[in-house]
Amino acid sequence: MKKVCLLLFGSCLFLPAQEPVLTLDDLTQSAERWAAENLDDDALRILQDVDQKRVREFLAVIQKQFQAEYVLDLAQLKETTKAIIPLLEQYEETVPYAIWLKNQLVSMDVAEKLRELVPPAPKPEPGRPPASPANPAPQLVREIWIKKIAEQPWPAAAKPYVSTLKPIFTAGKVPPELVWIAEVESSFDPRARSPAGAAGLFQLMPKTARQYGLRTWPIDQRLKPEPSAGAAARHLKHLHAHYNDWRLTLAAYNAGEGKVDRLLARQKIKTYDTIAKHLPAETQLYVPRIEATLLRREGLKLSQLRAPAG
Repeated sequence: MKKVCLLLFGSCLFLPAQEPVLTLDDLTQSAERWAAENLDDDALRILQDVDQKRVREFLAVIQKQFQAEYVLDLAQLKETTKAIIPLLEQYEETVPYAIWLKNQLVSMDVAEKLRELVPPAPKPEPGRPPASPANPAPQLVREIWIKKIAEQPWPAAAKPYVSTLKPIFTAGKVPPELVWIAEVESSFDPRARSPAGAAGLFQLMPKTARQYGLRTWPIDQRLKPEPSAGAAARHLKHLHAHYNDWRLTLAAYNAGEGKVDRLLARQKIKTYDTIAKHLPAETQLYVPRIEATLLRREGLKLSQLRAPAG
């Protein structure tokens, strides 16, 4: 597979080049355009000029890779992610991005493990373009996540929130156990912010937050645990009413309802597993991560979730 190299912190970040082949200039310009449109200027302005540019480029690259289709490519982001987190942790204004990135390292660990298990793409025939890497089967991803989460103790940051927020989910007529989405989204840290603009315990996008009655300015209510939980519960209820399937509901929570609907429209059998390999890489890791987290924290499978009566 052809690669392009983005130089960050003195080392190369290798990324797969899709057709048409991207040059370094193409990637950098694309990253700069995305960063200008999406990243918080006030937060990044605190960084020195040279570091600000590197951070912008990397956050743009990582967002693009999470939205691309190939899960195994995320493993290549791990070392650069580990290098950039300490820089972001130096300043209060950029800590929210560091929190989000640290949470993504767990997904990169799983992608790395999957890369060890999935056979490499066959060598291309002469005169033909290289084959795309195969995404792992959904069942394999679930098995790896179950093993990974089994190693992780109850997060200390969860203790103030789980008992407080479960009644909010119950009042919203969704299974209260889904409060553990916050572990996967933010490690139960309400300060977390993604490069895409999602924020808070449940990583709500601005449009979604406003749809369910939250303000994002001048005070961002997504950063307040109770309002954020209420909006997340109402959104989950809406999605589950649409899909009547928790895997598809969680996929839509992460990737967007439109993306999931478009993929389902192409399939005769409309299940998560039939579309999983074509979802964004982030989503392919997100849904089984929540499944494994619920199994570890609550002893429940997704199929065992029950919405409160009434």
